[in-house]
Amino acid sequence: MGPIEKSKVQASLDALLQRDVYLHLETTNGAYAAHFQESKMVVGAYIRNGRVCFSRGVIAGDGPYRVGLKLEIGWVYAEGLTDFEVDSAGRLLLAGHDDQGRLAVALELSESPFEM
Repeated sequence: MGPIEKSKVQASLDALLQRDVYLHLETTNGAYAAHFQESKMVVGAYIRNGRVCFSRGVIAGDGPYRVGLKLEIGWVYAEGLTDFEVDSAGRLLLAGHDDQGRLAVALELSESPFEM
């Protein structure tokens, strides 16, 4: 993974418009992000292999970035994204890491299911 390049991420989002794709979305400040800060409330959200079809995909911001996917009846949204990769399988992988490199958010899209 490397730093987000907005034009490349936007092109990848555009290539997936109006197609059934699999979504992985994860946010956390939990077990592997909070790291023993007892005063912090641990929170997180996770979905893997949710099938979505979006009519609009947008990356915005100046870094960290946010990505929104317009679904038929709502939106999927991730904020705090810093890094990306399009892997050899053509999957768009986006992640947000804190200043110590710990994962805080991930949004990934694939035309085939993610491994479990």
